[in-house]
Amino acid sequence: MTKRILIAGVALMAIAFTSCKKDYTCTCTYANNPSVNSTSTIKTTKKDAETKCSTLNDAAKPVGGTCSLK
Repeated sequence: MTKRILIAGVALMAIAFTSCKKDYTCTCTYANNPSVNSTSTIKTTKKDAETKCSTLNDAAKPVGGTCSLK
């Protein structure tokens, strides 16, 4: 019984300390040139995905584009 509790405790600790990486999609659209529209799927944490998509949005703004995380 003690062995099972120890194993369950270790398993719960491992789950608790793993980061939650999921697939996030950053979609960029360009009003001036719809043929350049793009979608990037990133497997990472939500915070990192937001940062990367924000960087893409900053690069797209000067040429009439916008990017958003979905």
